[in-house]
Amino acid sequence: MLTIIGCGNLNRCDDAVGVIIAQRLQQYLAENPYPNVRIYDCGTAGMEVMFRARGSKKLVIIDASSTNSEAGAIFKVPGKELEALPEPSYNLHDFRWDNALAAGRKIFQDEFPKDVTVYLIEAANLGFGLELSPVVKHSADLVFEKVVAIIRQNNLS
Repeated sequence: MLTIIGCGNLNRCDDAVGVIIAQRLQQYLAENPYPNVRIYDCGTAGMEVMFRARGSKKLVIIDASSTNSEAGAIFKVPGKELEALPEPSYNLHDFRWDNALAAGRKIFQDEFPKDVTVYLIEAANLGFGLELSPVVKHSADLVFEKVVAIIRQNNLS
């Protein structure tokens, strides 16, 4: 099973890029069914990422980044490099997808995907708004195509 999860906030311009790509992929899947592929929009809910990933063989996460890199830069990173156990907190909003990777692996063990890839797109604008910046929109199109290729490849294996 291949699971693809888009993360982000639709009300914060480029932060929405992961969610927007996930929604486009859901539409693609509706028109081109692949029975072993699941796609989720998990917004900013790290706990949901953890539970949606459970039982998958391969996981792809898509999100925005803010690293002072060039806007629109695309980073493809092995999930293992981004896993981070959460800091002690009483607020579940502090539990992010990077925490979900570490906690999910610890809690679910063999039921959690070992093959995890994260696509990050460097944001140009994280202010309030509903539109992606042009450079991030272009990068979103590129990542969409990369993930569609992963979906097609997954179907062959």
